[in-house]
Amino acid sequence: MTRHLVIFARAPQAGRVKRRLAAEIGMQKAARFYRTLLGRQIAILAKDRRWVVWLFVTPDTALDHVAWRGRVPVSRRCPQRTGDLGRRMKLPFRTLPPGPMVLVGSDIPDLAPRHIARAFQLLGAHDLVFGPASDGGFWLVGAKRLRPLPRDLFAGVRWSTPTVLADTLAGLPRHTTVALADTLDDVDDAAAYRRL
Repeated sequence: MTRHLVIFARAPQAGRVKRRLAAEIGMQKAARFYRTLLGRQIAILAKDRRWVVWLFVTPDTALDHVAWRGRVPVSRRCPQRTGDLGRRMKLPFRTLPPGPMVLVGSDIPDLAPRHIARAFQLLGAHDLVFGPASDGGFWLVGAKRLRPLPRDLFAGVRWSTPTVLADTLAGLPRHTTVALADTLDDVDDAAAYRRL
């Protein structure tokens, strides 16, 4: 069965990406940083033949943005649509062809193909997999997709707080089996940017 890897991406426009980081280092510098990181991530993950890469983008009008033109075929670029983050993340799980699926953010500097391979491996024995972040959120969510996603997945999650992963796990039905993948982080502030 085909494995599907979804990269959730935002068009790298100054003032629209990495806002917290931009407040500290400037909008143009933050946008360049995001664009570089996004390009690197797509290039590394798209060349791996163990999965098919899909790009779900926002805004919906950015399907042909230069940042991903030539990197992911047009037929595998999709709009995120509307709603909160949870609603937008559920869309690819419901609409892509059958097969296990993993969704990742677009700004995780340490992300490597081995992390994705491990997440798919964990889905062999679990319904869902999450990649925790040290700030309480998660950078990856995956599903085996042999049955529909839990109806209330992401319901009641307090986004952009230290309880995102805990809220998500607390809302799952008891029969759902869950595995945790590697802990990785994005770059949200100037201190993390300087460390990188």
